[in-house]
Amino acid sequence: MSALVDSSPAIRAAQREFPGGRDYLAACTTGLPSRSTRAAVIADLDAAAAGRVDLTAYCAAVERSRALFGSLVGVGAERVAIGSQTSVAAGLVAASLPDGAEVLVPEGEFSSMVLPFQHAGRGIRVRTAPLDDLAAHVRADTALVAFSIVQSATGEVADAAAIVAAAARADAMTMCDATQAIGWLPVAASDFDAVVCHAYKWLCAPRGVAFLALSERLASRMTPIHAGWYAGDDPWSSCYGGDVELAADARRFDVSPAWQAFVGAAPALELFAALDPADLHAHATGLATAFRTGMGLPVPARASAIVTWDDPEGCDLARLTAAGITASGRAGRARVAFHVFNDGDDVDLALAALGR
Repeated sequence: MSALVDSSPAIRAAQREFPGGRDYLAACTTGLPSRSTRAAVIADLDAAAAGRVDLTAYCAAVERSRALFGSLVGVGAERVAIGSQTSVAAGLVAASLPDGAEVLVPEGEFSSMVLPFQHAGRGIRVRTAPLDDLAAHVRADTALVAFSIVQSATGEVADAAAIVAAAARADAMTMCDATQAIGWLPVAASDFDAVVCHAYKWLCAPRGVAFLALSERLASRMTPIHAGWYAGDDPWSSCYGGDVELAADARRFDVSPAWQAFVGAAPALELFAALDPADLHAHATGLATAFRTGMGLPVPARASAIVTWDDPEGCDLARLTAAGITASGRAGRARVAFHVFNDGDDVDLALAALGR
């Protein structure tokens, strides 16, 4: 079988930034560093080893990354807070909810989007419902609907429009985890009250770079419970004592950045911000659809770059691994992901490894 996907010249140029992309079908686990990210991190390490640590450059990398992420999700940098983990962002949102509030989440949701609410105390209740019917389970007393727009374990793409509409009818807020989406699936932060994304997967940044885009409605209700020196209006004058003026915008929810991670993140985000989101989506989902067809798997109505299927004993994952293909397994299912650095040959190699 030949699984040819007609990619744009820009996609083909981006592929040259990833020399390790062949046989790598695990962007849903962790992305690959581009040539420019690798070069930036190595240059920073070399400079630091030589005693030339540049804190100004570190701050510039953070602010460049913040602005680039904002451009990827269609909001200004003033709406974006930086962090390191999605669970911390979810914890901030949990702390803003009133006592006894109900939070609706999908069944089998990634734990970083559940546990911060489950253990928030103050009588906050977490209720679950099937992802494909989540909108129908929004009730009048639901305060927040928290969900991943693309499910980690299954690759299912949520009907975000229906969920947002149902939440609006109930005057509930929405929090979307886009960690498994941004980089191949267009996401507009203005559709939600909060969008959280860890950038080490589909955005190919080093681990330790996460973003939280906030609506004014939610930001006005939140307390900067993790505030440190970097949450100050002028971080370098906010290093000591408690007489600190916090930033007036989303930066007041910042946590202290992992310097070196942001050095690598800025060129990665620049790469994705320069690509057409529609091209990225067509490329990734086209490869995934070709693989689904070869496997005899149904093609979902909302196309996904992640393909999973039942593999309770891990036999198919073992076959892929034995053939030199990097894939993953979650919740009793084999899982492959197709990203910008993959092409039709990767589809053919995976299908051959599985005897298709």
